[in-house]
Amino acid sequence: MKQLFRPIILLSLLLPAQLAFAQAESAPDVDAFFGSLNGYLGSVLFYDVMPGEAEVPFIVAWLVVGAVYLTCRFGFINVRMMGHALRVIRGKYQSPEDRGEVSPFQALTTALSATVGLGNIAGVAIAVSIGGPGATFWMIIAGFFGMTSKFTEVTLAQMYREFRSDGRIMGGAMEYLSKGFAEKGMAGVGRMLAILFAVLCVGASFGGGNAFQVSQALGAVQNELPFFTTYPWVFGVFMAGAVGLVIIGGIKRIAHAAEAVVPTMVFIYLSACLWIIISHATDIPAAVMSIITGAFAPTAVAGGVVGVIVQGFKRAAFSSEAGIGSAAIAHSAASVRYPIRQGFVALYEPFIDTVIICTMTALVIVLTGVYNAPEHHALVEASKGAALTAVAFGSVISWFPIILSVSVVLFAYSTMISWSYYGERCWTYVFGERFSMVYRIIFLMFIVLASLVSAGNILDFSDLLLLGMAFPNFLALYLLQGKVAAALKDYLARLRSGELDREVINGDAI
Repeated sequence: MKQLFRPIILLSLLLPAQLAFAQAESAPDVDAFFGSLNGYLGSVLFYDVMPGEAEVPFIVAWLVVGAVYLTCRFGFINVRMMGHALRVIRGKYQSPEDRGEVSPFQALTTALSATVGLGNIAGVAIAVSIGGPGATFWMIIAGFFGMTSKFTEVTLAQMYREFRSDGRIMGGAMEYLSKGFAEKGMAGVGRMLAILFAVLCVGASFGGGNAFQVSQALGAVQNELPFFTTYPWVFGVFMAGAVGLVIIGGIKRIAHAAEAVVPTMVFIYLSACLWIIISHATDIPAAVMSIITGAFAPTAVAGGVVGVIVQGFKRAAFSSEAGIGSAAIAHSAASVRYPIRQGFVALYEPFIDTVIICTMTALVIVLTGVYNAPEHHALVEASKGAALTAVAFGSVISWFPIILSVSVVLFAYSTMISWSYYGERCWTYVFGERFSMVYRIIFLMFIVLASLVSAGNILDFSDLLLLGMAFPNFLALYLLQGKVAAALKDYLARLRSGELDREVINGDAI
């Protein structure tokens, strides 16, 4: 079946790219192309499940219900195992016999480099602007429950990963969809869902993992360097060159780059956020109160409380990608003895990305008041979230937007290199290893194209494809949860008995 679908899917993916690049000389035409594509994908992938003014896309509800269910199913594992997960990240249980391409920490930073991106800067600003301060509260809640979704999908990715003859690992939702459903006697359904996930992931890598990042980074940089307003394609070419230098080397080079870039960019960004928050220390109680009251009693927000919840959960899903299945691709390459162990490591992704970084961004937006200032309405309407955050930074210290611009470029860059790996693995799953370079070339072309497309249509395009991946992915999480539960029970029994610590003492781990 996979062989039958390959030429059809390849043409369907290349044709939009060819059409878009044929129109690249005219930005309005390119923008119109993405707008029409959004309308088609939206009608296919989403429908409103909530009657009334507030629109609740089915996929958002699907993510929320699934995350809450898994958290209860595994006894709030996202709280109980954080300490043990930290010990794994620090290398306590690492063994020379562990099989994989990267260390658990490198897999975590690679996945974080994809999630800790402009969703944390631009997406949060957009969510607060549309849903009010209360959206922050629901982002935190979504991040908390999303930790368990991430734990489940990463554990499954480790269980079902495939070691190929060339030494590379193929893992992620594609593998546990096809193999897991086959174990349940539904091999045909599993293969179809695996291909669907792969196609959506490839599209999302071009949208949310590429074009959205470039567009938002360009919007922030243009405020500091007007040259890029006149020649935006120059920024696209520069970013394409920088990304190309890393992604050609595959997961190991991507992991080494992420290991260096992620801690640096997080430190720079959070330091700036802390400075702003401390400078508004007297306003913090009022800001926190507005977040709490806005979560349950919003004013002037379309859809009321439901509208705020949707904005919060939607932005959290776009930011942390919990339940989407993308990060499982990076974690499948980690060297660990027990699959469940890498699942624990993955708990830290939504925690760092959403609970910490998104909350810090939201506090900056709320404390500075830029989200509802009339003079910034145009930025909100144009979905220029990064530019809006830059205004918030500049309201405290005039040169702070320069720091933000550096952070934005680093965030965009790190996200693109990781998402290129996600897309390339899914592309390879469908078309084979020999066509992987074709994907990388198209990915670099989209970086240049992104400088000509409006942020609003890219944001919509990204949401559609990213959230769409959750449908086949969560089907697998529901179907295979029993296998994860059994592995978790066995691992915790070994941990309580001291067996895992004895492995370290006896020299099996270093």
